Amino acid sequence: MLNLYITRHGETEWNVEGRMQGWKNSNLTEKGIKNAEELGKRLEDIEFRAIYSSSSQRALHTAELIRGNRDIEIIPDENLREINLGSWEGKQKHEFEDSDREGLDTFWNRPHLYKAKSGEDFFQVRARIEAVLKRIINENKDCNVMLVTHAVIVKTIMAIFKAIPVEKIWEQPFIHGTSLSIVEISAESQIRILMEGDMSHTGE
Repeated sequence: MLNLYITRHGETEWNVEGRMQGWKNSNLTEKGIKNAEELGKRLEDIEFRAIYSSSSQRALHTAELIRGNRDIEIIPDENLREINLGSWEGKQKHEFEDSDREGLDTFWNRPHLYKAKSGEDFFQVRARIEAVLKRIINENKDCNVMLVTHAVIVKTIMAIFKAIPVEKIWEQPFIHGTSLSIVEISAESQIRILMEGDMSHTGE
């Protein structure tokens, strides 16, 4: 039995400022660091074979905080990075909503129709996540593995496991920073979702 423990990086400075954050990076806030440490404590008795992390610094920092002093390999993977938001990255919504109001509305309300002027669309993201999930599942049998990634990526992973289409990617639950989702995959490839978006380690 393979158990996938999936989380989003901790809160960042750009999250607080409401900036669009894809492949560009910003540092974890004090809250983001605290929540990652709390998740690490929650999982301290789980024996992980490895932690696969987005190669973005905010995710790697979160992975290091979750690992703590334990001897667990952190494996950076570019395919676990957030959706590439192109020219939107680093901007607050008001900075481009007049020039690209339709694109912003489509991104949030009709994701299956979103076509990026630069960056990626949701179908491109889903394709690379399907590939990286297949590889991680094939590389790991009868163990616990952690994935540290981003909001759109967690939503995409769970949509794949729930077999729901791209247009429903924004359905609840909301994926907060350091929220925990757990997926159990049997040797026969049967999938059972044990938890999704849980924040009980933070008291929120």
